[in-house]
Amino acid sequence: MPSPSYETIAETVSTQDSSLHRVLVVGGGAAGLHLTSILGASLGRRRDASITLLDKSRVHVWKPLLHEVASGAMDSETDSLELIAHARRRHYRYRIGEMVGLNRAKQQIHVAPSHDEDGQTIIPPRVLGYDTLVIAVGSLSNDFGTPGVAENALALDTLDQAARFNRRMINACLRANAQYEPLRPGQLHCAIIGGGATGVELAAELHKSMRDLASYNLDRINFDRLIKIDLIEAAPRILPALPETIAARTAEVLRKLNVNIRTGTRVTAVRPGEVVLDSSEVVPAEMIVWAAGIKAPDFLRDLDGLETDRLNRLVVRPTMQATRDDNIFAIGDCAACTLPGMDQPLPPRAQTARQQADYMVKVVKARLRHAPSPKFKYRDLGSLVALADYNTLGVVLNGLKLEGLFARLAYRSLHQMHLRALHGNFKVALDTLVRTITRRTEPRIKLH
Repeated sequence: MPSPSYETIAETVSTQDSSLHRVLVVGGGAAGLHLTSILGASLGRRRDASITLLDKSRVHVWKPLLHEVASGAMDSETDSLELIAHARRRHYRYRIGEMVGLNRAKQQIHVAPSHDEDGQTIIPPRVLGYDTLVIAVGSLSNDFGTPGVAENALALDTLDQAARFNRRMINACLRANAQYEPLRPGQLHCAIIGGGATGVELAAELHKSMRDLASYNLDRINFDRLIKIDLIEAAPRILPALPETIAARTAEVLRKLNVNIRTGTRVTAVRPGEVVLDSSEVVPAEMIVWAAGIKAPDFLRDLDGLETDRLNRLVVRPTMQATRDDNIFAIGDCAACTLPGMDQPLPPRAQTARQQADYMVKVVKARLRHAPSPKFKYRDLGSLVALADYNTLGVVLNGLKLEGLFARLAYRSLHQMHLRALHGNFKVALDTLVRTITRRTEPRIKLH
């Protein structure tokens, strides 16, 4: 029996909280959950508006830390946020599902059915209505059409992908330690394609984690001699978005860790167990990570006539409103917002997402009062790169360069600000104290 159309479903769905202004946020990442949490704690608690979050994942982990999940430095089972429980605490509705379509005339979005790992339907296809729609679905890795990437490389866009890489890394080490024959070419080698912040930070974390693994009785392998990490970047240098001095200092640290940095090198294909370069050189690697470039999800490209750019991002005005619909907003990596006086959209960074989410809180409250939207002001707070326990460096505020302990504290403070927006100061302080104590008795890395 064919599935009913979304139009048929919409006719059978009863309206909810029709007396309240319906704010629907799609995407529970850094921007979407930040916004939903603040709106729920204020408007939702007082029932001044109906606040709903739609996300296909049931847990949230701050995306800039997914490389730590991949390396095992962060255990997502203890450091993730359960959205169902969080929604109750912060007074908003959480709906599980993935947005796949939009009906602007009826102010409804189409939500795909949810299935379990056995293919059984958990939640059927449905529609959700809105008065204010905020799309914050983030970004995905952009393989630029490179052959073999989807089949033979892992991205670090989601928690599941990061956890999958972590299992692959641990299994690779266990396999190598147990075998009697010599290691084959590429075994215990990792190729990271993309020399931006994600690739650079992952390279340092892997160096530390794989050597930490060796301390847990994996004593048949000389990890310092046999583990090899290649960092491949098409640009002339790594960290092209940061000042050249910071990139040079980062490269110096990585080279001391024996990370092989290949700049000015383009990947033309990814095959099982190997990466093909534009020079025709083949780099053997048991583990391959694609961290080069981003784009917004493909479903945004033809979303009921909304304007998008070449990266599928929704083009928005300085008010974060879509150019063709005043009731639809986009924030975070999926939004292309070019402010007056700028010739490029705002950069896809966590700080951009946070500032846009804070701004959207003001916009929603202004819409409830039928007042004009305030002016958005973006402030570039700089960029920081954490190289595991080896070093942290970057530039903040008006070009101030940091390195070492102060840079590390500044890097961690960004995550703490995100957590405080989600939980409040008291819970974050208590959780931080508990984790500081318990981690002294736990393994240094995730081992399963």
